[in-house]
Amino acid sequence: MQSIKPLALLLVAALTLGACATDEYGNRRELTDAEKGGLIGAGIGVLAGLGAKNKSRAVIYGIVGGVTGAAVGNYMDSQKKDFEKQLQGEIQSGDILVEKLPQNVLMITMTAQTSFDVNSSTIKPGFYSTMDKIAKIVNKYGKTSLTLVGYTDNTGSAAYNKKLSERRAASVLAYLQNQGVIPQRLNAYGMGEERPRASNSTAAGRAMNRRVEIIIEPIVEQQN
Repeated sequence: MQSIKPLALLLVAALTLGACATDEYGNRRELTDAEKGGLIGAGIGVLAGLGAKNKSRAVIYGIVGGVTGAAVGNYMDSQKKDFEKQLQGEIQSGDILVEKLPQNVLMITMTAQTSFDVNSSTIKPGFYSTMDKIAKIVNKYGKTSLTLVGYTDNTGSAAYNKKLSERRAASVLAYLQNQGVIPQRLNAYGMGEERPRASNSTAAGRAMNRRVEIIIEPIVEQQN
């Protein structure tokens, strides 16, 4: 089985993008370089624990093929443009975020409007049409792997939230599979209440933290 280093790098990048902390007065602030370093170390540790579960990229490559190294950037940029075009309404209304991470990785994030209800792993019916659009584009750009990362707010115990976040990621995985995305391309993990996007001290902030992030990584053509 190949190394999970590419996945580790992209998730660590996701962990540090927009990362912030709370000061003694409860105000949000940017992390210092030292704090970001600690977060990166923690992210690598988490991913090392997930390594045994990570699907073999060689297996995925054998099924879907790969993008040549020189074409990866254009392939992923084209996919991002398709997401931005097809999800234009959702992006403008704040329902979805489409971001580009380092190493030609894309991340699609649910926001408060499309988040899960408290203690629920059920995708809201109003989000089905958006999920259908996402699945259609993902199927068009088949030379990628998808990592679905579930999160919760801080309501309840950390152990319970970890399981709940796993169920949320699994719900999105099942939906994409039902829309024709092949299982070999999909991984689902739960991060519980870690890495909140907003403060858990408000209802609006907790809603934003109940989410799933879809991380899309190119499968690069293997060299003989």
